[in-house]
Amino acid sequence: MQTPRDFTELSMISKTRWQDEELQYFQHALSQILPYINSEGLTILHEINKEIYTRAEKQDSQYT
Repeated sequence: MQTPRDFTELSMISKTRWQDEELQYFQHALSQILPYINSEGLTILHEINKEIYTRAEKQDSQYT
């Protein structure tokens, strides 16, 4: 996997424009430090999880 774009850059664009690898990378990273993140970090993690779920749903609907 290539190194994902810098989080500062990504935070300025919609999660819908993030690459799958970036979503997965930051979802994993934030999940690892979950006990230490504040409410803003938790909100970002929820948004990432929602985008991953939405993309999975779209992909599943293409095959049905």
